[in-house]
Order: sequence, then structure tokens, then C-alpha cells
Amino acid sequence: MFKNILIYLTHPHVTAWNFDQNHLETLKAAIPGVTATVCYKSRDFLRLLPEAEAVLVWYFKKEWLATAPKLKLIATPAAGKDWVDVEPGRGIELRFGRFHGAIIAETVLGAMLYFCRAFGPAIRMQKKRRWAPLKISNEMKSLDNSRILILGFGNIGQAIARKLKPFGCRVTGLKRRMIPAPDYFEEGDRVILPDQLEGALPETDHLIFALPGGEETEGIFTRNHFRLLRKSCFIYNVGRGRVYSEQDIVEALAEERIRGAYLDVFETEPLAETSRLWEFDNVLIQPHLSAAAPQYLELFLKEWFS
Repeated sequence: MFKNILIYLTHPHVTAWNFDQNHLETLKAAIPGVTATVCYKSRDFLRLLPEAEAVLVWYFKKEWLATAPKLKLIATPAAGKDWVDVEPGRGIELRFGRFHGAIIAETVLGAMLYFCRAFGPAIRMQKKRRWAPLKISNEMKSLDNSRILILGFGNIGQAIARKLKPFGCRVTGLKRRMIPAPDYFEEGDRVILPDQLEGALPETDHLIFALPGGEETEGIFTRNHFRLLRKSCFIYNVGRGRVYSEQDIVEALAEERIRGAYLDVFETEPLAETSRLWEFDNVLIQPHLSAAAPQYLELFLKEWFS
């Protein structure tokens, strides 16, 4: 186990994503005798990097490798590989977080209930002080027996599916390569390949994007795909915002070709104030926070170092 670990995990906006003294004590308890140093500024991190055997970071630039001769491990809590600019196979182990699924699944479930139980219309009527049972009830749906399509059926996608099964949902998970069905799947659940996507879209009630970023997924969901969806379909994106163009989803919403959307990620972040996505009553926006929770870094440390 590594004896000299350098930690640079700070975030200016989300408290739960900052490495604190409690996290340090957890790490020291997991690795007796470890020398672990927490940095709060990049200049301090770079000054100490030459002696580090392992680093815990949000991001790592490839030019930093030249000043890290002892480095054997780069570990990040992030699930996406967007911010660690190091190629595998250089004698350095890369570890990415795989613990996010349970947290993100709660977020997706919350958004689904928000739409299905018409909390949005209820809030709007509440602000107007209107007693409108007919208007609100006409917007209500049930998750029971609804068809869920999850694009990106990896750790996060499968965690979402597991969370939804007790609500009576029928799940279809899309994977680039065929995998065995999860043990919680029932009759009516299935795993499909990309060439089956167009056939699955017209029967979908809730479409969940849990796709990673990168060239392989950028723009993978096109305007024609949006047009295959039924008008009652809701969309949820907790993967990456570049899997479709913002213009295409705005068009789908404006033309009422989908029922609504929960969006946590966007083509450009932060989302511009001028974006039309802010204008829709049936769009729920979060600023890339679907995995935020107080236990975030505890789960990260438990996954890799306990």
C-alpha cells in the first residue's frame, strides 16, 4: 500500500466535495503509517507532487507527470474520465469512482416522482393560491408498469434500474456489448444493443441518459431519435450533456414532442442565462449535482482504501 499520499480535493461550490479533517482521519485509519497531506491550493500540490506515490484529485494535467517520478496511482472520486489527462499504460494506475450509482438513482427517482405526481403543476398553483384539483390530477401518472429505457447500462445505469424495480417499472437497458441480465430483472425487463434503440424509443415512458462523455457518445442521440419518442415521454440526463445537441432538446420541448425533462448536465456548463431551457415550466434543472450527498467522499474512501 502507498505510504505517501497527496490529496488535492477542493471544490468552490459544493461542501460535500471538499476533503476535510474527518476524511483524513478515515484515510489514516485505513492505511496505518501512511503520510497523507491535504493541499488546498494548486501551488502547494505541485510543490509536493515530486515525492508523492499516490494522489487523490479532481483533475490531473498530463504535464504534471514530468515532475512526479514516484507516482504510481492517480485516484479521483469522479466517475467520468474527463478531467484526468493521463493515458493508461504509463506505469501509473488510474482509479475512477464507481460508488455514485446509489446516490444518482435517488436523484433520478426523485425527478420521476416530481413529474409523475405532478408536483410542478401543484407548486405553480400553490404560488397562485389556486385550489385546482382537476388541473393537477390530469397531470398525474404512476410509475407502476411504466417502460423505462436507460441509455448507458453500466454501474450507474444499473443502480438506477435496481432502485426503480420496486415501483413496478419495466426496464430496458442499452449497452454497447451484450451483458447478462441483472439478478433483479423480471419478465419484461431486457438488455438491448445500440442497433435496437430505434425500436425501443416509441414504447418508452421515461428515457434516462447515463452515458459517459467522449467522442463515442457525443451527438449519439439525434433529432430523429427525439422524433421517435411518444409525446408522453419524460427525459432525464445524469450522464453527459453532449450526447445530444441543446438545440434538439429545446426543439423537442418547444414542439411538445416530449412531456418534460430533468437535466443535470448540459452541452455547455454552466448553462448560459440565455439558454431557452430555463424558460420551460416542464424542465427541472440542477447544476451537475445528481451525485451530491454528505457521504460522497466517505463512499469514495471506503471504495478504494478500506
